[in-house]
Amino acid sequence: MNFNQMDYQLFHAMNEWGRTASFLNPVMRLLANDAFYLFFIGLLVYWFIRNENNRKMVAESVIAACAGLTISWILGHLFYRDRPFVSHTVLQLIDHPANASFPSDHALGAFVIAAAIAMYRKKDGMIWLILAALIAFSRVWTGVHYPTDVLAGALIGILVAAGVHWAISHSFTLSRWLQACIQFYEKYETKIWPQHSKNEPRATAQEKRL
Repeated sequence: MNFNQMDYQLFHAMNEWGRTASFLNPVMRLLANDAFYLFFIGLLVYWFIRNENNRKMVAESVIAACAGLTISWILGHLFYRDRPFVSHTVLQLIDHPANASFPSDHALGAFVIAAAIAMYRKKDGMIWLILAALIAFSRVWTGVHYPTDVLAGALIGILVAAGVHWAISHSFTLSRWLQACIQFYEKYETKIWPQHSKNEPRATAQEKRL
């Protein structure tokens, strides 16, 4: 049995759980289709907490995600692989175009953001990594990816996030450039949404009337 056959056998076993444990299918559809948006919501929440480390974390996440998805696009063209439902009869639980299957963009995107968060916030990062793993698992369960597609996506995502974090942490130029970009944004943000220091005394009712 060659590697592709082993990959298909594992896919088939996982995909068949959609029949034997069909009560979980609504959860798997939700994870496969919509759970990824939680990462975008999470990044927005972290960003607008307006903490310096959070903003560096979010910026690194976006940079790493862009780099990771670029790598995925290149690999998808160099090593094109049909989706499972194109080559085999599968239990397909969600709609999906018949484009490149390898690597999984959903798995890559989820893991690259989760890993980037884990570099700064370990406890939060563990929760995000678990969610990323569930998304990757659901993509196989629902019949749109092979196991190696999501494993490759997860591995690329983690490595890219770690690489971007290492590069920014060890390069004075990159670190200053990132900080300058954040400060440029904050310069205009504070004009629309002023940030008050916790130690700044609040105006009294009489002062407000004046």
